[in-house]
Amino acid sequence: MTAVDPYAPRSGDLSYEVHAYDLELDYRVRTNRLDGVARLTAALTAPTRAIDVDLVGLRAAKVRVDGVSAAFRQGPHRLHVTLPRPLDAGETFVLEIRYEGAPGPRRSRWGTIGWEELDDGALVANQPTGAPTWFPCNDRPDNRAPVRLRISTDREYAAVAVGTRVSDEVRGRRRTAEYVSDVPTATYLAAVQIGRYAPNDLGEPEGLAIELWAPTALRTAALAAFADVPAMVRAFEEAFGPYPQPHYRLVVTADDLEIPLESQGMAVFGANHLDADSERLVAHELAHQWFGNSVGIARWQDIWLNEGFACYAEWLWSEASGGESADACARAHHRALAAEPQDLVIADPGPDLMFDDRVYKRGALTLHALRLTLGDADFFALLRSWAEQNQHSLVSTAGFRIAVGGEHAALLTAWLDRPALPALPRARR
Repeated sequence: MTAVDPYAPRSGDLSYEVHAYDLELDYRVRTNRLDGVARLTAALTAPTRAIDVDLVGLRAAKVRVDGVSAAFRQGPHRLHVTLPRPLDAGETFVLEIRYEGAPGPRRSRWGTIGWEELDDGALVANQPTGAPTWFPCNDRPDNRAPVRLRISTDREYAAVAVGTRVSDEVRGRRRTAEYVSDVPTATYLAAVQIGRYAPNDLGEPEGLAIELWAPTALRTAALAAFADVPAMVRAFEEAFGPYPQPHYRLVVTADDLEIPLESQGMAVFGANHLDADSERLVAHELAHQWFGNSVGIARWQDIWLNEGFACYAEWLWSEASGGESADACARAHHRALAAEPQDLVIADPGPDLMFDDRVYKRGALTLHALRLTLGDADFFALLRSWAEQNQHSLVSTAGFRIAVGGEHAALLTAWLDRPALPALPRARR
């Protein structure tokens, strides 16, 4: 097994690629008990007799490969599975893992991440390596695959997950929902949120159904807080091109959350985010459906391509909605960054600083510097082309440099590769 990403050296296995996840989960809220069956359709990238599967905090009970029992041993972070027979590169197989336990977050250098109990329900916050706290996976940002989720829980709770909802039925004391995500989904972007949620319709801009799931007591406040989402979708479609997901689903927990969390076609917010000051966060998480969840990164080093773009979308929404212009936002943040330490290179910030706010803001400033240099017509043509040509694909900083063009290499080098904060170009008149 070879780790794929030096930012997350204990995650992922390069010897195989998962082509599809099929997950059956049975979760009991009151006891925080999870019983699961994960079926991974995969193919080897190199001849091997054994593979590693990421799984944290849950016990594997049985492992089968193509219907045949397989030997395995379990460590704190992985299952080491011995294949019943050696397989050659390119051979496909179905790995079935039955597992159980009390799910909880894992400790990491980025804090506790993964499955988290709420006061009355549960949420998932995977980024970057939390997915194995609730399902066995090849936890690599570059190994995206369709996901089917079938979740059973107590009948008074709703399970809201990524993908298109296929069914939602109550039988006896259990409620079972099924979701299918046909688009390639990174493990860190798979999610299920469980709570006493009821659905609300925010409208269908350009035919896109926008769902809002919230506790009944928060319904009025949630509808008011997210009333502008259809207008945001229209503004971002003008800037970035058509919305790239089959749906958009918003979930509001009864608990307060430190930050909102995006996943494939979905975002979750805390009760504390239902105010006017959170409007930029709503815009940020929506923009990730283009940048991060459709146009995705293959390695964590390039995280600015997710967060810098989403941060710049906050400023674009401010401009589009009659607030401060993107230029005013950029210059205010530039002044603030100038007072911060100049010791971070956003093209390679290192694992400890990859979620540092300077990566977000300086990434956004890089885009604004490009906008001022290219002019609006060429800049937004670049963004739309980037989003369209890389829809549901993997990108890199090197690829972005090529898309921008060699004539602007010096500008990107100054902003992306050097720690000193460059000056912003003058605003065009």
